Amino acid sequence: MENNSSQGPRQEEVTIKFGKGLVRQHFKSKAGTDMVQVKIPNRDVNDKTPWESFVVPASFVHNNKFSNGLWMKLPADGTTKVSRSVPHGKDDMGRTIWQNESRTVSNTELKAMVEAYKERLRDSMLGDIAARKNESRSTASHLASKPSRHDAR
Repeated sequence: MENNSSQGPRQEEVTIKFGKGLVRQHFKSKAGTDMVQVKIPNRDVNDKTPWESFVVPASFVHNNKFSNGLWMKLPADGTTKVSRSVPHGKDDMGRTIWQNESRTVSNTELKAMVEAYKERLRDSMLGDIAARKNESRSTASHLASKPSRHDAR
């Protein structure tokens, strides 16, 4: 006989997976909690604007079982504040003045933003290898047709 009254209703969660290079800053909040800043790469490779970022408690972020990536779980119906530094103008000395631009996104949208790398088209490695082999065969046959100085003897 199971007693579910102590556990309460199960809440839906979103699992976000990302690389270790996206975790930038570890710091303590005013309340003394260890926090982590996670960067969100731009979807478009040609977009050179600064990346957006969000902050979560460090206890939310975990290594995956192969220790080559990170993952975290957030409530599916929750929201997260995402911010980005944007140039606001120039000061008297000509230096750029930066200002933070923030917006609130749902955690499911945040997952799509962080995991956008999965949507990119990737060339097949086998197709790339086959193209390289054909290219090397054509250069090898071109080199084989040239007489060498050793053949002249």
